[in-house]
Amino acid sequence: MPKVQVVNMQGSPVGELELNEYVFGIEPNTHVLHSAVVAQLASQRRGTSSTLLRGEVRGGGRKPWRQKGTGRARAGSIRSPLFRGGAVLFGPKPRDYGYSLPKKVRRLALRSALSSMVNEQKLIVLEDLSLTEAKTREVVKVLKALNANRKTMIVTDELNDTVERSARNIEGVKTTPVEGMNVYDLLYHDVIVMTKAAVAKTEEVLA
Repeated sequence: MPKVQVVNMQGSPVGELELNEYVFGIEPNTHVLHSAVVAQLASQRRGTSSTLLRGEVRGGGRKPWRQKGTGRARAGSIRSPLFRGGAVLFGPKPRDYGYSLPKKVRRLALRSALSSMVNEQKLIVLEDLSLTEAKTREVVKVLKALNANRKTMIVTDELNDTVERSARNIEGVKTTPVEGMNVYDLLYHDVIVMTKAAVAKTEEVLA
C-alpha cells in the first residue's frame, strides 16, 4: 500500500498515512484520463456560435434577374449561400456540446488522477486545516510552510467557508470539497493539499 507523510500547518511531519491502494495506488489509465478531460472541457463550452440560414438573412426577396435569356445561371435570391452576404450553408447553431461518461469510467479517471499525484509526489496530506478567521495571510503562511508555491489545489472533507474565503484571492490556488474534485483540476495543479479527513472521505467515496 502507498504511504505518505502527514504534516501539520507548520510543515512539520507528525506521522505517516497508509493510503487505500484501490484509490491511490492503481496504474493510471491514460486513455480514461484523456476521455474525462475532454468530456469536462466539452461541457464547459458555451455553444453560442450561430450563423444565419437562408430564411433568416435579411433581404433578397426579389429575384435578381430573369429566369431565362441572360446566359447566367438561374437565381431566385441574392441571399443564397452562393452569393457574398448570403446565408451560411451547414454553419454552426447554438447547441450543447456536453456529454456524460459512465459512472465507472468517471470513478476510474478520478482514481487514476489521484494515483498519478501520489506517483509524482504531488500529494501533500495535512493533519488538519483549521482557521479561526478568514484571513488570506493565514493560508499564504500555511502554503509557504508546505513549500506549495506553485499552482495548488486545497481539498477539504466538506465545504469550508473560512478556508474558501481565505484562499480565493491567492493567484493559482483553488479550494474544493471532496465532492467537487474533478480530473481536470487534479491534473492542472502542480500540488494537491488534502486534509487527513478529506483523504478518508475520498477513500470512502471511491473505494
